[in-house]
Amino acid sequence: MNQNYRKDAGIEGEAAALRFLTAKGLQLLMRNYRCRGGEIDLVMMDHTTLVLVEVRLRKDLRYGGAAASVDPRKQRRLVLAARHLMMTNASLRKLRARFDVIALTRQAGITMKLDWLRDAFRLE
Repeated sequence: MNQNYRKDAGIEGEAAALRFLTAKGLQLLMRNYRCRGGEIDLVMMDHTTLVLVEVRLRKDLRYGGAAASVDPRKQRRLVLAARHLMMTNASLRKLRARFDVIALTRQAGITMKLDWLRDAFRLE
């Protein structure tokens, strides 16, 4: 798969996830928070809860699909990034936080099926 296609698909997936979550009432704080330990695709607020969102897009269900790709190794990287984000932003330190996963799967090569996994795993 060529790199530009993957990048474009990732941008499209994140945009779809953002539209979905804002329609559900969440508010965007930042996109693509990066630090040495990892990256958080979307940082949002759900009332008083900080929501750290990982967006995964797969073109089919081989290898378990998009949600299955958020394995323990990926979760550790997300937790590292979340800790860094919260340590470097005083206003976020005392907030309750959760990790959500938006799993997108292409269907018939055109449309996307979206699954929202709220509180998919915990900051341990």
